[in-house]
Amino acid sequence: MAGIYIHIPFCKQACHYCDFHFNTSLAYKDDLLQALIKEINLQKDYLSGETIETIYFGGGTPSLLNGEEINSIIGAITQSYTVSSNAEITLEANPDDLYPNKLKVLRQTPVNRFSIGIQSFFDDDLKWMNRAHHAEEAESSVKRAQDAGFENITVDLIYGYPLLTDQKWKPNMEKVFGLDVPHVSAYSMTVEPRTALASFIKKHQQPAMNEEQSAEQFMQLMEATQTHGFEHYEISNFCKPGHYSRHNTNYWKRVRYLGIGPSAHCYNGEARQWNIANNAKYIQAINQNTIPAEKELLSETDRLNEYIMTSLRTMWGLDLDKLNTIAKGSSDELLKAAPEFFERQWIRQEENKIHLTQTGKLYADHIASRLFF
Repeated sequence: MAGIYIHIPFCKQACHYCDFHFNTSLAYKDDLLQALIKEINLQKDYLSGETIETIYFGGGTPSLLNGEEINSIIGAITQSYTVSSNAEITLEANPDDLYPNKLKVLRQTPVNRFSIGIQSFFDDDLKWMNRAHHAEEAESSVKRAQDAGFENITVDLIYGYPLLTDQKWKPNMEKVFGLDVPHVSAYSMTVEPRTALASFIKKHQQPAMNEEQSAEQFMQLMEATQTHGFEHYEISNFCKPGHYSRHNTNYWKRVRYLGIGPSAHCYNGEARQWNIANNAKYIQAINQNTIPAEKELLSETDRLNEYIMTSLRTMWGLDLDKLNTIAKGSSDELLKAAPEFFERQWIRQEENKIHLTQTGKLYADHIASRLFF
């Protein structure tokens, strides 16, 4: 099995915190969509004939596409690859795009899962983030999607930013639970270089993020999702039993995937490659039958460290036997570096697997980096 990621690099406006590749001008849209379709054909041998189990439209804002454009991209994939009859096909969507007529159109496409970027149910927070939607749309978009027959929905929330008091964070969570969606992704606000938020903080126009606030709200999130029957299956992801994001889960389980579009990444088990993050240069290269990508061959150490990083983030944990399939004896070396985390009760071992504890999830990246080879 394998997955395909399609990067749609267009947005109506720039969120202050976002550092993904996108453009607020649609000037290259038609040319870029044609280039995406051409790249799918150029990359038809990348996954060596594996069946495609997941397709994920990310961005940017893929919900800017119309039904015909989505169908043309999926049609190109089915011409170049064998797609499973029960493939998970996800479309990232902004709430303001999911109006009734648009949902009717999307029902005529193979899309069967939405990832809706709500982020907050408070208008002042959305304005602070420079989101394109307002609070009423955040809630009504989910209900409209459900009424249109879309049941496999995940929503995004952000926590750990100055405006988000606990008096706001708890109602945000409760609102999601009340909408009866089977999946929630929640992320701590991070300040990425070259974003508007980073500039505001540097100029003292906004306060810096508070790590203690973020940690406390993460703990509240873990408690609330558990109370409502969600499984915490990855650091930032929670779902009702059986409703994992199959596409993202494959990333964490080192399943091969193909990335299509500017800035998109690919992984085939032995190497990673990533396309240029420039729309015009991407289109020019594809039209010349060239994949504008850099490539990195993964060393044994790279593969060990990637497995440590990704597996520890999940509820399935780090499998010491799998670690040894990458490099013989590596599990013994890892366990030599782990005693301090056992003592602090940040990790636990069950048979041959290492798991983060509830407290350990606060330090996931630090623990992984200390266990690296």
